[in-house]
Amino acid sequence: MDELVRISGYVSRFDSVDRGGDIVRRAAFLGARADVPLLWQHDPARPIGRVLSLTEDGVGLKMVAGVSPDCRDGEDALALMRSGAVDGLSFGYRVKSARPRPGGGRELLKLDLIECSVVTLPMHGEARVSAVG
Repeated sequence: MDELVRISGYVSRFDSVDRGGDIVRRAAFLGARADVPLLWQHDPARPIGRVLSLTEDGVGLKMVAGVSPDCRDGEDALALMRSGAVDGLSFGYRVKSARPRPGGGRELLKLDLIECSVVTLPMHGEARVSAVG
């Protein structure tokens, strides 16, 4: 069995509008634990590794994860990330607290993190992988 290959990047960016009109506010992930799966394209049937750490800073929620090169999806994800073809990050969540935004969308104030994913099209355009391997 090979070692996990580390990736890192921001899964969420704070205080800016995503493609759905939502804004994740600072401290929305307060208390989030890193024991969530790392999925390929949000598909629970396609785990590619595990989240190793989560850190909320002034920019957003930064993730360090380990991708397994021993599974086909993990191997493919690593190849696509290394080539730059796929570099998006995203997360699955349940809303604990939010308020509507004027003109549409929501301010997400408190979230329950369910999973993190490597994705082709992230909801937030600046949620990207910054390092592979």
